[in-house]
Amino acid sequence: MSGILNGMRVVEGSAFVAVPLAGMTLAQMGADVIRFDRVEGGLDAGRWPLAPSGESLFWAGLNKGKRSVAVDMRSPEGRELITRIVTAPGDDAGLFLTNLRVRGWMDYETLSQFRRDLIMVTLSGDRHGRPAVDYTVNPALGIPDITGPECYDEPVANALPAWDLIAGNMVVSAALAAERHRMRTGQGQDVNLSLKDIAAAMVGHLGMIGDAVVNSAPRQKSGNALYGAYGQDFLCACGQRVMVIGLTRRQWGGLIKLTGTGDAMDALSNASGLDLRDEGNRWKLRRAITAVLEPWFASRRVVDFAAAFDTAGLTWSVFRSLKDAVAEDPDLSEDNPMFRMMNQSGLGRFPVPGSPMSFGSHTRQAPVPAPVLGADTEEVLGDVARLDSREIATLFDRGIVDGPRQRARPAA
Repeated sequence: MSGILNGMRVVEGSAFVAVPLAGMTLAQMGADVIRFDRVEGGLDAGRWPLAPSGESLFWAGLNKGKRSVAVDMRSPEGRELITRIVTAPGDDAGLFLTNLRVRGWMDYETLSQFRRDLIMVTLSGDRHGRPAVDYTVNPALGIPDITGPECYDEPVANALPAWDLIAGNMVVSAALAAERHRMRTGQGQDVNLSLKDIAAAMVGHLGMIGDAVVNSAPRQKSGNALYGAYGQDFLCACGQRVMVIGLTRRQWGGLIKLTGTGDAMDALSNASGLDLRDEGNRWKLRRAITAVLEPWFASRRVVDFAAAFDTAGLTWSVFRSLKDAVAEDPDLSEDNPMFRMMNQSGLGRFPVPGSPMSFGSHTRQAPVPAPVLGADTEEVLGDVARLDSREIATLFDRGIVDGPRQRARPAA
């Protein structure tokens, strides 16, 4: 596919979210991303959510635009093939992304013997090499302790794997930074990062570590309130719930003007001695502010104020389920040029996102479906590993590699 990274070749050996996301991000920018998996399928081959057919929507979502090679990694021949694919020649090749901690044949020290300028980016669970996922990193760092309704004592996990998503994009950043360094110096790079370190860094960047150290009172749960400023959910007369934000002075001023609550807010400010133009004071008085605003929203339907809120540029949203969001929000449809309706074999027809990045020098690329496992094995063995047809046929016959099994590549 054509894109800003056209010509770059990346090899990916991965599972879970972060590294597949990194490979897909590079593929959607035009890189040739080759993913290798076990002949029987990788760890993600059947991961939920599933389509009614039993096919993995997770796999299809995180592997768009890649090429797929199915290889027996337990055999010496299979390991040799992976080594040849990873270290194949080419000025824009020799980039390897992985979170598979394989010592010996697939570590940087071994692979770099075959290509001295190899760039390898490895994501581990924590800095000690132990496994970790979002659902273990978050509890370890205390995030579930401050998530959930006020006065609720139990920890609340997050359904969105935030650290994995950040980690995936940090893997992309690391690969592109190392590739730039190689272009200037000719040197390869062994880059290592861990999911827990990424999460710990983000928590630190947001001031949360400092808060835990220098302040005596621990941060508490705040439900749907926007911590440190004003933002709150309200139930409207139509039964819909909205989230309204008053973080900046402009947002706050617009909200008060359109709800006609200026006098009440002035009275609250005078009674408390706190200037509500300050976002921290809005946080301190959030319950009193909410008590003023609740009757206004409770007496109105969303349709009664939505247009006025939008015209005034207020920051707000209706709460939706995922199904409702897909049905109602044009940003999740082909009205948004990022999306294309695609009919994928075994999955069904639904909107599929391409890259959210739009480069002025390149036409936005339509999303390309994920490959069927092994769909590109023969092509990669010939074009990248430089094997002839007889050698390739022998590998297929011996079960060292495999192609797609009675399934066609998904059609756009």
